[in-house]
Amino acid sequence: MRQHQALLAIKGYPGGRPVTIGDLAERLRLRHHTTVELVDRLSEAGLVERVLDPSDQRRVLLKLTGLAADHLAELSAVHPDKLSRIELLLKRALSRRPE
Repeated sequence: MRQHQALLAIKGYPGGRPVTIGDLAERLRLRHHTTVELVDRLSEAGLVERVLDPSDQRRVLLKLTGLAADHLAELSAVHPDKLSRIELLLKRALSRRPE
């Protein structure tokens, strides 16, 4: 469930901007080290790539792989009712996020 939420958060990041681990941690309301472990698992599964930011080589950006896009499409087709509940939960969580 958490991995799926992470993939959705990366895919739907506002403005299509690149996502860092810190951004993802904030979106999912997780501690940084917990998010690093989550991204490690996603990376090992071939769902997320870490890419150096071309404008700042110190920053690492997260990018979904084609496999992740396939999984998200498959899950969207198979579980629309669950996804609508997850979407509602994510929207609620994001709306409470301080600006």
